[in-house]
Amino acid sequence: MQTPLESFIDHKADTGMQCGNYSIDIAKPSELQEGEQYRFHFDATACVGCRCCEVACNEQNNNPADIKWRRVGEMEGGEFPAFTQMFNSMSCNHCIDPECLKGCPTNSYIKIDATGIVVHDDDTCIGCQYCTWNCPYEVPQFHPERNIVTKCHMCHERLEVGQTPSCVQACPSGAIEIEVVNVQKWLDEDMHKEANMPFLPDATITNSTTRYTLPDKLPEDLKEIDEHLLKPNHSEIPLVFMTVLTQISLGGFFALFLGEIMSLFGFAEVNWVMALLVMLPAALGLPLSALHLGRPFLAMTAMKNIKTSWLSREALALGVFTMLMNVIVLLYFLASPKALILLVELITLVVGVYGIYAQGMIYRIKARPSWDRITTNLKFFGVTYMGVFLLAFIVVILGFREVALPLLSIAMLGALAQLFFTYEDKRSLKNANVNEYQLKRTARLYDENFKNVQIFRLASLMSGAIVLPLLIMILVGSASIITLSIIFTLALILMFSSEISDRFLFYVTVVPLGMAGGFFVGKQRG
Repeated sequence: MQTPLESFIDHKADTGMQCGNYSIDIAKPSELQEGEQYRFHFDATACVGCRCCEVACNEQNNNPADIKWRRVGEMEGGEFPAFTQMFNSMSCNHCIDPECLKGCPTNSYIKIDATGIVVHDDDTCIGCQYCTWNCPYEVPQFHPERNIVTKCHMCHERLEVGQTPSCVQACPSGAIEIEVVNVQKWLDEDMHKEANMPFLPDATITNSTTRYTLPDKLPEDLKEIDEHLLKPNHSEIPLVFMTVLTQISLGGFFALFLGEIMSLFGFAEVNWVMALLVMLPAALGLPLSALHLGRPFLAMTAMKNIKTSWLSREALALGVFTMLMNVIVLLYFLASPKALILLVELITLVVGVYGIYAQGMIYRIKARPSWDRITTNLKFFGVTYMGVFLLAFIVVILGFREVALPLLSIAMLGALAQLFFTYEDKRSLKNANVNEYQLKRTARLYDENFKNVQIFRLASLMSGAIVLPLLIMILVGSASIITLSIIFTLALILMFSSEISDRFLFYVTVVPLGMAGGFFVGKQRG
């Protein structure tokens, strides 16, 4: 007596459908017509969840067990005997508008014109992992042994000689196939709905090409098999410090620029020491970003894709911003004309503002909903209040106490704005729509895993950026320089700790879009 799987295989063979064959009866790459490309077809009614495709892919590409270019997810719903178990085997969807390609700062992704296959150029990859954030399907995966990102390439070298990819060859039930698709016809709304699978991100985000065949009737209570799993994401410590430090420098430089304008009306003169000290946070922060890379010595190549990558734009803008601040230090040291200094400072400020804007836009990606909100941009700019406070400390040390009061007032207003942005950020998470699964899960991570960090963030922000600055404003005209220095230092430590804590929460609580039910997938989900 045949098993259900053996019966299904015989049925496939009788109907002429491919079942683990090595040859493929479709056009070779050289035979594709203009506007056509290859795609995967996954038949969810055929998949038995054996994961042979995962194993075959790993063996073919010599990947370790926890790097999966093809992954199998699992969903279930209904009640016995009307119980449904459904699998999804997914690799790269070789999208028409791939986000990995647009976001990559080194142009390491190539969509082959002749076949539509999206391939990754390993040699130019710096291991920044930005593509792993951008892809709503979490397809690209960082390979820790090679220090680069890797992904499925549809075994395109096999297609060239008329053979199927390893996953197609290995599938015992013929659930995975290669097809040729006309791109324009596929983008038609009626056809493109076949690109959607329960719990997968909307296919229109990248215009995915994978076609799904689903059971006729799915239970209303269908759920991800791993929906109960909720783990913090990577903390990205180098980026935590880099982003906060560069934002502090922008705030300090903004205050410096205001000080230079005020000096035209008889206020205290700005000098090279002030310019040097507000430049230091950015000078320290930018190199830290290289520690996030798999290949830090190739960090400079991150500026190759200015055309479409916000990461390239940020790297270039903040690099120029820091360089121009060094020029300004030199101009002050050489006692250059005020008109020249003001002109260079204005250019520097514009570049710096754009750099932090680009920095925020790096995270405004659909694949990570808790980042893709206006509060991300607001909180990034909000950190600049610390730079204003830092300059207030510097001018007091240098003996210009009368200038400290307006600077402290600006810093406190900025801190109050940051407090509001933090409140609004959390409120929007709490009020997320019931269908916004990732935002709901981010809110859970905040409350279930990081409650104490939240309390510390708010307490240190209130004490360091509101209470102590008020005390300084009261004492600035009478207290000794030692007393003021101690209070300033304590306030800066509390402010910095608060913003570092908040940025840490920003990274660890993000829950990305991705494939449902990847229970056995080595890569950690959000």
